Amino acid sequence: MTQPASPARPVTEKSPPSDGERSPLKSLAARADLRTLSLLGVLAALVVVGGVTQPDAFLDTDNVQLILTQASVIGVVTVGMTFVIISGGIDLSVGAIVALASVWATTVATQEYGFAGILFTAVVVGLGCGLVNGLLIAYGGVVPFIATLAMLASGRGLALEITDGKTQMVTVDGVLRLGERDSYVLGVPPLVLVFAAVTAVGWLLLNRTTFGRRSVAVGGNAEAARLAGIDVRRQRLYLYLLSGLCCGIAAFLLIVLSGSGQNTNGNLYELDAIAATIIGGTLLSGGRGTVTGSVLGVLIFTTITNIFALNNLETAVQQIAKGAIIVAAVLVQRRTSTT
Repeated sequence: MTQPASPARPVTEKSPPSDGERSPLKSLAARADLRTLSLLGVLAALVVVGGVTQPDAFLDTDNVQLILTQASVIGVVTVGMTFVIISGGIDLSVGAIVALASVWATTVATQEYGFAGILFTAVVVGLGCGLVNGLLIAYGGVVPFIATLAMLASGRGLALEITDGKTQMVTVDGVLRLGERDSYVLGVPPLVLVFAAVTAVGWLLLNRTTFGRRSVAVGGNAEAARLAGIDVRRQRLYLYLLSGLCCGIAAFLLIVLSGSGQNTNGNLYELDAIAATIIGGTLLSGGRGTVTGSVLGVLIFTTITNIFALNNLETAVQQIAKGAIIVAAVLVQRRTSTT
């Protein structure tokens, strides 16, 4: 007696995922690409505005080199700030650290050690300040806003004490030559090359290493990151060390650019770096951001400032415009983060 054949199981084709079922990572990447394209569009529009309002001055090779050179110093600071904000933190002391590192590296005693002495001192001072911030925040339990605000005040005060309010001129030929046209590589200033190198390293750290993934995880949900095995406190310490390192490098670039060290160096750098980071799409609450977007934010702000200067607009107007741009960027962020 034969058994009845069991009905064949229907073969169903797996339908492609709908937009609502799309992978969160793919959706995030798509939004990041859209933001990058939008920033490139804004930058292109600014180039058109500058070319129309001041065609001879704005499109001149010297002016383009000036824009890139000015963007390099604050750009290096912004790369470090991007990592801090992605992790859910904030660093209000970057400008003061740049000032302190620049004046400490240009004292007469430091300049006796030449090029290497100035570079080494600037980087070590930046790292030292970042270490203090990191220890206070990660292991001391101090709120980042308060810890870095205290560093801002202390750094500015110490820089003023070292200089006694005077400008410290650089006399080391190797440092001064870096700012001259003879040192340009294929028409590109050395400061721009350093900025490009820092940007490339920052992009690799964020997108191709566990350090970057841990930074994003800490910013997204610190408790979940801790339960996943990430040492959150140590990661935060590393992030503020990275921010301090970027400030030290920026201080050296500023020394090359100005040929001096002043206690007023880095004034409002913290606001410019935070603004550029926000413009670039990094969430102030942490958990999302790109180095590419932050760099584009720096270029946008620097280009706007250059256009304003070429058109002889008052500084007050420039500050009002920057404030309006920051508010608009935050509003756009809130809208896109809820969609």
